Amino acid sequence: MIRFIFVIAMLAAVTLTLLPFQLIAIAFRLRWQRTIPHLYHRLLCAIVGVRIHEVGQRGTTTPMLILSNHVSWLDIAVISAITPVVFIAKSEVARWPLFGWLAKLQRTIFVERERRHKTGASADEIAGRLRDGDAVVLFAEGTSSDGSHVLPFRSALVGSVHRSLGHAPRHSEITVQPMSLAYVGFGGLPIGRALRERVAWYGDADLMPHFFQLLAMGAIDVTVSWGAAVACGLSTDRKQITRDAEIAVRRMTVTALRT
Repeated sequence: MIRFIFVIAMLAAVTLTLLPFQLIAIAFRLRWQRTIPHLYHRLLCAIVGVRIHEVGQRGTTTPMLILSNHVSWLDIAVISAITPVVFIAKSEVARWPLFGWLAKLQRTIFVERERRHKTGASADEIAGRLRDGDAVVLFAEGTSSDGSHVLPFRSALVGSVHRSLGHAPRHSEITVQPMSLAYVGFGGLPIGRALRERVAWYGDADLMPHFFQLLAMGAIDVTVSWGAAVACGLSTDRKQITRDAEIAVRRMTVTALRT
């Protein structure tokens, strides 16, 4: 209980300190709007006790679309702690307590995945962010899992790569890079199936109880692995991009969990 109170108090202090700066940065489209969330999540991970082991590195070529697996709401903090990014999330996230508000502050792109006729508009927004220089993270499984395996990747929103190229004469290629998240340790011990659900948030698990339980847990070890960054042009098949990324993320995830 003491740890939980301390973590909540520290997170509240950091949030309230950085909040006005981020609101100003968003309002005036300042470069801080990318760097403040990066700083915020680095502090969050340090306070909560998330220890990140990075394998490989993010590519430096822009525009960039990052295709990742998805295990927990904690993924957002982990990824943001290692590099400035924006995320793609389902539209319901915008209405979640606390998390929806934080997602908006990070300039998250909200998409209505159940309404296929709006996929084109979503892809256009993603393309706009890519053209503006944001690194965009897509959780390509479309949902979260328990982290012990990788679900099939979906290719619909990867079409944003083509849309971005089609509307950006300055860019003939966009970089697509696969990334794997693997939660491997809890309290200094390997995470087996018995402990996995304490970190992984998936299925019908309630968000807020999981959030509060995780904050009180202690050290969490996560391995973030970067795959090869691939330059994709207008002729590149989005389904092939998706398949290649899925294979790479599955391989990296298996390697991290076995290490």
